[in-house]
Order: sequence, then C-alpha cells, then structure tokens
Amino acid sequence: MARLQPEERERLLDHLSRMGSQGRAERESADTFKKTFYPVAEHSRALDPDVVLVIGERGSGKSELFRAVVKEGLLPAIIRAAGSSRLAKLDPGRIAWLAGHPLDRDFPDHAGLRRFLSEHADDSEAAMELWFAYLVRVLGPEISGDRFGQSGFFDRPGGDVEAVVGTFRSLRSASLLALDELDRRLEVEDRWVFVSYDELDILGAYDWSAMARSIEGLVSFWANYSRRWARIRAKIFLRTDLFRRHTQVLGADLIRLAANRAEIFWSDRNLYAMLVKRIANASPELQEHCASSRIRFESDDLLGLVPKLDRAEEARPLMERMAGAYMGANIKKGRTFAWLLSHVRDGNGHAMPRALVRLIEEAAVQEQLRPRATYGRLLDPRSIRRALDKVSQEHVLVVNSHELPWLPGVAERLRGESVPMLRRDADRLLGNRWTGTWGRVPEVRPPVENSHALVDYLVEIGVFRVRTKDRLDVPDLFLAGLGLRRKGGVSKKLGAP
Repeated sequence: MARLQPEERERLLDHLSRMGSQGRAERESADTFKKTFYPVAEHSRALDPDVVLVIGERGSGKSELFRAVVKEGLLPAIIRAAGSSRLAKLDPGRIAWLAGHPLDRDFPDHAGLRRFLSEHADDSEAAMELWFAYLVRVLGPEISGDRFGQSGFFDRPGGDVEAVVGTFRSLRSASLLALDELDRRLEVEDRWVFVSYDELDILGAYDWSAMARSIEGLVSFWANYSRRWARIRAKIFLRTDLFRRHTQVLGADLIRLAANRAEIFWSDRNLYAMLVKRIANASPELQEHCASSRIRFESDDLLGLVPKLDRAEEARPLMERMAGAYMGANIKKGRTFAWLLSHVRDGNGHAMPRALVRLIEEAAVQEQLRPRATYGRLLDPRSIRRALDKVSQEHVLVVNSHELPWLPGVAERLRGESVPMLRRDADRLLGNRWTGTWGRVPEVRPPVENSHALVDYLVEIGVFRVRTKDRLDVPDLFLAGLGLRRKGGVSKKLGAP
C-alpha cells in the first residue's frame, strides 16, 4: 500500500468529512442529493401502483425515497436500478408524483389540527373528511373547476382547516364526482397521479391522540377509496412502530392496505454500497481511492457513480484500506469491517444509513483534529471510537426533536447509570417523577400509561435490548446520547445483533 503524503491525506480527510451534509438528506442540495442517493432495488416495490402502504424503521430512508421521487425527479433512475419488469412498463413521463403531506403552509399547524380533531371528537368521519378535502386541494390543478361553482374552496387558506373542511362538506358529492372524472381522464390519457404522505409522525406534534386519529383517518380514507380509483394512487410512508401500534385499532382498514405493503429495509450489502457511493462521489480523489480497492462502478447521468456490489464483503478492501483490518492491535478488538455496522445498529439489529455515514464523516473530523492513523490509512480506530459517541449524541438529539420528543425525559431519568441493568431498575428509574416534564414543553408525554409500558416500548423501538436474566442493555447508537455508561468488563461488541 502506497504511503499517503500529508497533503494528499489532508485533502482526502477533508472530502470524507463533507461527503453527505452530516448524513441528512434534507440538508443536501439537489445536485449533492442525486450524487449521494443510492437506489435500493428492494425499495422500488414502494413505487408499484398497487402498493399504498410503505413502512420502515426511523431513519430507514422513507423520507429520502420521498424526496428522490417527489422533489428531485429520480424516478427514471430508480426504475432502471430496480430491474423490475412491472416498473419498467411505467413511463416516468406519465406519472405525476404529488405531496399529500407535508404541505407546509397549505396544511393546518399542530395547534389547528389538534383543535379541529378535539372539536369534532364525536364525529367519526371528521378525520377522513379532512384528508379527502386536502386531497382535492392537492389535485386542484388537475380538476375541472366547474364542479365547485362559487364555493371558493380552492381560495380558502390551507391553514384554516375549519374553513377548508366546512366548504368541502358544503360541496356534497361534487368532490367525489370530480375525482371520479379525473380518474377516468387519467386512464384515457394513460397517466398516473401518485399522492405521497410522509412525516406522519409529526402530526399533532406531541399530542399522541391527535396523531393517532389523524393517521387512522388517512388509512381509513384510502382503505375505502384505493379500489375506487385506478389511476389516482396513494403512497403512505409510516414508521414501523406506528404501523404496529395502529394495527389493532384500525383492524380491517389497515389489514386491507398492509396485505400488499412495501417494507424499507437495509441489508448489509446495500448499506455498504450506499456508503461507498457517497465516498466515491465526494471527490475525484476519493473516487480513485475506491477504484484502487477493486470496487466496480457504473456511471449514471442522474446518480453519478453507482457501485456494483454483489456482496457486502466486496466493500471490505476499501474499509480496511481506510481504517485497517482491526479496531486495535489485533482481532481481539474486533474486525473493522464488522465493527462499523454492528456499532450503529439499534436494539432490534437495524443499522441505518444516516448513522453509518455520520460515523465515517465524524471519524474523518476527529482524525483531522488529532491525527493518529499510520501505515497509509485515513482513519485510526481511536478516531472512529470517538466519532461513535458524537454520532450517538446526534442521533438522540435528532429523534428528540423530531420523532420522540419525550426522549429527553428518559435521558434525564437514566443519565449516569450503567448498563446492562435489571428491568425492574429501569422501570423504577423511569417511574421517578412520572407526571413531571419529559420534553421541551410541559405537555410532552410518553405515548404510554406508565413506566412498565414505557420499558416495553423502548425495547420495541430499539432503544433498549433484552438480554438474559431479565436485564436490559442499550446499544451504542443510544448509549452516549442518553448519558449512560457500559459496565466494566462488558464487551465493546454489544452493538452486534
């Protein structure tokens, strides 16, 4: 292996530290996003017209797929990558992919949504009518305005949910007939309209009842209408834990949609292919670094360089060239190639793209601050270990502010403790000040009734992991972020599933 010159190494580290806007798709420009987005063939099932429900763990890339298709026009590239004969029959030029949620200023804010659902708590149809009304507004440019007369329906501010739904109700059958007419016209013109619903976990903010009722209304609406329309299709992106929690409540409606669902899951091969794609497209120098590690690429007009990995193992030479074969002097510290994934897995064994990208980016930053790598490598194991703590802190902060606003309360009650811990101790600690503050605002509460149920929920979503003898562990992805410590003598490999 040729020894890197200091200037060359510094350039490579700089490119590596900035290869993906801190691993978050929403921070990337359109051009950067296209070069970092990796189309997973298995995920392309979500694009099948007959699939309405798309589920995946938090951080699995549901929002990234949503952006790739809705905002960046990458549907042709995804279809090419999928190799699906069914999808290949779809002409991307005849598909309009629209956002049904989020709608920004064209949708009520959290307070408005909660108020509407509260004031119509006794009306079982209210949540369904809300989604029907906003669907009509989304499809407005495709709909003949004659049916709506002088109602002013499309002129109502989207943030005024009472005005929107109230006017919708006054139209009686006009909305349904308008969509029926649109669906017939789309068939004649051989076109499709896909309406996508993403970020449903922020509906109602920290009001779990409002979020649940909103999701139930959306699922019930499309369970009733997805068979009515052939060319107006929905794509509902839903977190796996929310899918599980709503299964019993929604019953037949959810079962009907779930029977033909798509699941967003990342295999080790796809995770490493995604990482290699980001590295190779970050700069010509890193591209050469990848190519010299015997990784094959295809060039795509939209996506840039796309690695061709048949197995995850094909990324091993690059990872070991960058950081060495072992996370220390020998195998006792773990093999680098396996360590990288095992330490960004949650308690359910799922490793997510964002955390893996950030681990490498932050390791490059740590190496720039305190150079330690030798033998021509870019990264030293000590830099990677320090980066893991930063990744954990960032991961917890992200889910605090977006998906689990009550997690700061968990951190506050557990901070300074050691894991593994007995389940009864976790129950006791989380039960302290159960009625107290759990988040940034007093109204934030866990979505369960007591600390025992909260322990079960934390296991379900992968923050905790069950070990033998009624003990609970916390994976490294959450460890530092929750202010916890690993008990002495416990293997550092506990991140492995």
